[in-house]
Amino acid sequence: MVVGRVALERCATAQEAVRLIGRLIDEYGLWGTGETLLVADRNEGWVVEMQPTPSGKGGFWIAKRVPDGEFFVAANQFRIRSVNKDDPGQIFNPRLPEMLKEVGWAAYDKQGNLDWVRSMQAAEDFHPYFALRRVWRAMSLVAPSAKLPSKVRGWDTERYPFSVRPDHPLTLAEIMDLHRDAYEDTAFDRRTGENAGLFASPYRYGDKKWERSITSRNIAYTWINQVNDKLPAPVCWLAVNAPAESVYVPLAVAPLPDAYEKADRTKFDAAKAWWISGQVTLLTRGYYSVFAPEVREAAHNEERRAAELVEASSSKSAEAFAETLRENANHALAGWQKLYGDLLVAHDADHRIDYDKAKSEKLTQDKVTKY
Repeated sequence: MVVGRVALERCATAQEAVRLIGRLIDEYGLWGTGETLLVADRNEGWVVEMQPTPSGKGGFWIAKRVPDGEFFVAANQFRIRSVNKDDPGQIFNPRLPEMLKEVGWAAYDKQGNLDWVRSMQAAEDFHPYFALRRVWRAMSLVAPSAKLPSKVRGWDTERYPFSVRPDHPLTLAEIMDLHRDAYEDTAFDRRTGENAGLFASPYRYGDKKWERSITSRNIAYTWINQVNDKLPAPVCWLAVNAPAESVYVPLAVAPLPDAYEKADRTKFDAAKAWWISGQVTLLTRGYYSVFAPEVREAAHNEERRAAELVEASSSKSAEAFAETLRENANHALAGWQKLYGDLLVAHDADHRIDYDKAKSEKLTQDKVTKY
């Protein structure tokens, strides 16, 4: 979003960015639909939720701080609930309650508190599971002890908290695989049963509006930002295309390798990360149960190697660290390009073996029949 880019250029902390975003919305308004923006620095993280006004002047917005050590997830639906002017962990236009009353949108919870979710009704789908199933799944994976229910009554349920404390500190690898989840080994596993896709694919196609899993066929990219005092520069782990069929590559906050610059998604370019990743992605989706385990193993191996490289390079200067990660990104893309060819060769050989075996058996049968 434009407001996010402006905040990145002008602000040194997450809280400064939240306040600037709010001022820009108040002054210049907001166009489009409801949006959630996550803003963080090395000390704290904030969730900013915003929606245009009916008149197009100004906008509605609120921000809530994620408590230290807790995990937050959003999925096409706002997650902030009670609006509380006395909560130091909330920032919003002081006139927000009055503004909502003026347009007739103000809605309240059972305790009489102004409820942001119900007031905005900014859900992509009012079915209780289109968004909230993903919220349940992510929170249940990181905090099984919370025993959150998988079934709820409505899209505006209060059964899922704003954030949860994970049962153990999450590793980078766990966060990566969280993005790859398709409800595996649950009652909602999209690979099995009568609703499974071809070759046990978790993806769905066509005009019908299917319930989404965390991983989705229409994901263009995902990223995981990593920042701490040990790193010479913040690191963005980027996976191009859906992460379930891709690999996370670490990039320093610095100039990018050419392969990650200005990819044209309407014109094939074998030198661009988008298309290098896309070859493996599309091949895997065509024969999911065959290729997905091999692609996942290759991704895990590359991600472990890259994580070790990041740790080993932590004593370098910011410039040398960035250059190391640029070189690594090119190395990772070359490996992914090789993976595409290896998958084709290996499974083409399997097909030829099956074909030759069938042909041999037929010739033998023909001889038996003839003689």
